[in-house]
Amino acid sequence: MTGLEHFNTLDPKPKLTVVGAGPGDPDLITVKAIKALKDADVVLYDALISNELLDYCKPDTEKIYVGKRPGESHSQDAINFLIVEKAYMYGHVVRLKGGDPFIFGRGMEEIEYAKGFGLETAYVPGISSSVAAAGYVNIPLTTRGVSESFWVITGTKTDGSLSKDLEMALQTSATIVVLMGMNKLSQMAEICKAIGKENLPVAIIQNGTTSQQKVGVGVAKDLKEIAENNQLSNPAVIILGEVVKYANLSELSTLSKNVGDNQ
Repeated sequence: MTGLEHFNTLDPKPKLTVVGAGPGDPDLITVKAIKALKDADVVLYDALISNELLDYCKPDTEKIYVGKRPGESHSQDAINFLIVEKAYMYGHVVRLKGGDPFIFGRGMEEIEYAKGFGLETAYVPGISSSVAAAGYVNIPLTTRGVSESFWVITGTKTDGSLSKDLEMALQTSATIVVLMGMNKLSQMAEICKAIGKENLPVAIIQNGTTSQQKVGVGVAKDLKEIAENNQLSNPAVIILGEVVKYANLSELSTLSKNVGDNQ
């Protein structure tokens, strides 16, 4: 975009801050994120955000829900338009996104769009569910002698397909974390069987770090059955790897209770 120089004198200057809200537990938001919310003139927030976080905003902050759950009509184009429109109308727009905005969160897309219209931009990292959900059920993504690395893979690409990175990752000893993959459980199980990893330990964690957390544990060939038997659905994180053996099912109810007590 060109011809925006005359907007540089606006006070406050139009600004976008893309903020990670963390994995669900409102206590896992960062101090820097709270400071951004306190300074915001407008907050555009996603579906999985704890409403408790909006209490950090000023009383006159405009709060706009732009969730993209199935059946909701907030397109990315509409959200991009709102960012620019509200920034020029009021000043500081905070885009509050679940987890970390730079991990399958389209955070960079929104920043690049805003920059194209002359907005100042900033980014505040958030704790990703890819790490926190596993940790809250006593599963370390890495531990000496078991796993020395981990992959975070999208279960659903833009075209709707499962990422081919899963097959490559399964040929290593790394822990694999799959986000947005609940509709691909059967396909994932077949891939594991095809390369001899049908008995690889797996866990499915729904609503990780929240009081609604639910967990199913088993082996890769039974991924679909694990979800069905434990009534698990989106939003969920899928963990594949030997580290799943560290999950202590007898402690999971206590862990969930502690999460609920803190919310």
